[in-house]
Amino acid sequence: MRSNRATVRAGVSMAATLPMIVGALALGIPAAHAAGGPARDVLKGSKPLWATAKADRGATSDSARVKARVYLAGRDAAGLAAYAKAVSDPGSPLYGEYLSAKKAQARFGATKAQVAAVRSWLKSAGLTVTAVTPRYVAVSGDVAAAERAFGTQLHNFAKGSKTYRAPARTASVPAALDGAVLTVTGLDNAPHKAHHDDQLPPPDAVFRNSGPFSSYYGSNTATTLPDAYGGKIPYAVRGYNGGQLRAAYGAGTYTGKGVRIAITDAYASPTIALDAAAYARKNGDAAWKSGQLHQVLPKNYTKTEECGAAGWYGEETLDVEAAHAVAPAADITYVGAASCYDDDLLDSLGRIVDNHLADIVSNSWGDIEANQTPDLAAAYDQVFQLGAVQGIGFYFSSGDDGDQVAASGTKQVDTPANSAWVTAVGGTSLAVGKDEKYLWETGWGTRKASLSADGKSWENFPGTFTSGAGGGTSRTVPQPYYQKGIVPKSLATANNAAGNRVVPDIAAIADPNTGFLVGQTQTFPDGSERYSEYRIGGTSLAAPVIAAVQALAQEARGGKPLGFANPAIYAKYGKKGVFHDVTDDPTGSGLAVARVDFANGYDAADGLLTSARVLGEDSSLSAVKGYDDVTGVGSPANGYVQSFRR
Repeated sequence: MRSNRATVRAGVSMAATLPMIVGALALGIPAAHAAGGPARDVLKGSKPLWATAKADRGATSDSARVKARVYLAGRDAAGLAAYAKAVSDPGSPLYGEYLSAKKAQARFGATKAQVAAVRSWLKSAGLTVTAVTPRYVAVSGDVAAAERAFGTQLHNFAKGSKTYRAPARTASVPAALDGAVLTVTGLDNAPHKAHHDDQLPPPDAVFRNSGPFSSYYGSNTATTLPDAYGGKIPYAVRGYNGGQLRAAYGAGTYTGKGVRIAITDAYASPTIALDAAAYARKNGDAAWKSGQLHQVLPKNYTKTEECGAAGWYGEETLDVEAAHAVAPAADITYVGAASCYDDDLLDSLGRIVDNHLADIVSNSWGDIEANQTPDLAAAYDQVFQLGAVQGIGFYFSSGDDGDQVAASGTKQVDTPANSAWVTAVGGTSLAVGKDEKYLWETGWGTRKASLSADGKSWENFPGTFTSGAGGGTSRTVPQPYYQKGIVPKSLATANNAAGNRVVPDIAAIADPNTGFLVGQTQTFPDGSERYSEYRIGGTSLAAPVIAAVQALAQEARGGKPLGFANPAIYAKYGKKGVFHDVTDDPTGSGLAVARVDFANGYDAADGLLTSARVLGEDSSLSAVKGYDDVTGVGSPANGYVQSFRR
């Protein structure tokens, strides 16, 4: 499952994580011939790691139902990966030679004969074909039929405190299919979905920030509160607006005109159009033009209670309003998934690629790498590569829990930000001063120290870690070529001497204490529903901000799509004026802001909570000079957008 990754509301982590699988630069899962019996090709990774002999609780009933997807490898999987790399690499003669969606499908998609063969095989095993798309064939049937089709028994296995079905051995397909099958998902029924770690405010529960606030960084000093780092500290900003973010990241006169941005989340806010229009009007953004905001939605929604559907409304609102604030002329299409499960999120991404709905795709959801399964990794990476050959770039938030030790007990990165085929967006704390002047950024990592009962000190200063930008070294994804020579060897080889993918690639504002003001319809205690604004953050703010900056860069490039941007981003590393080299404690004196919050999240009836929020303390991760695993190559500077001019 996926979670709407990184929305952090006034310092409450709203990370949205989703279980996805990381993919290497080579596409998919290579098949190997199974030993003995009729010739079959093994689908490596189709048996999850948790399905061990020790956890085996016996065979699943033959009559139990299975819903699965058989993903199609297409006619030239290796060629797809190679072409995706070539058109994305500024050093390649094929750079920017993108294909249309129709030509990409004709060149790399499955043939009619392959689809027919896969359907025939599945039907012969007793499975019912329920859907056929350019990327997969969906089937349903009983366990006995699934076992016949995939050459493995299905058993029940203990996973934590619960029991789930999974293959007792690696699944396989008939060798006669001649490589037509990429992988299969659904044979195990453990949840694969995005989680609601961020606790976004649902429409029926209003959330508001208490003051005092700063209107820009440092404008209002907390003179009556205790010192921190030897002096008085400012109150947290009320929430930056589009003008402040555009100035910080070098927008200049560019607006994203003629560029299409897509945003994916689960479900859909019923008030998004009204909220986005009200927010733009109240905060100085350009008014939305007729037809500038679109929604592509499924016919039906599922698992609304399990996925906390209402919680995704705020995620969509943040993504849409932030993207428009930074790129006010860009066309924005919201593509909602039917649920927070991987299958439905993959359908949303596939819909964008199959119809080329946009050139830039912002995604604020993910999960920890430990929840990956290679079958889903292959399916996701295939979509990313099909996008790359068309000039479509995918941007994923890196997470809100730092190195994940506090949240999961294991130091690890998030997915799908760890895929070598996406741009992982890390987070910063941003200081924008008077007259929209960029002051500094530090890596986002927050510690909280509450005001003592006597009001004379901050308890246990600098306090305990609450949230921070996700990052680190993947355990499963090999190091992509574009990171070699730039990512420090100590990071790349942290989990593998040969080198692995390091996250993130680039960064932008994420800290809720230096966050973005968002407007959303909420339900107030008197039962009325009305528009209200609050400060928000998280790397699901950083992702749409970077997506919008990329829209500005595409406009500067004369409208030519940037496609999968990592090779170009890393190629610009070290060039003067292109990136802010973000480091912890850039002032050298320690950084903190004062926060006053409503205890009940709405008004002062239940009291106020005062705290100091220390900036630049991201668990065990550090933002240092050069590339680091909190902010990647840094954040866009004044020369970033201009650097893409042709």
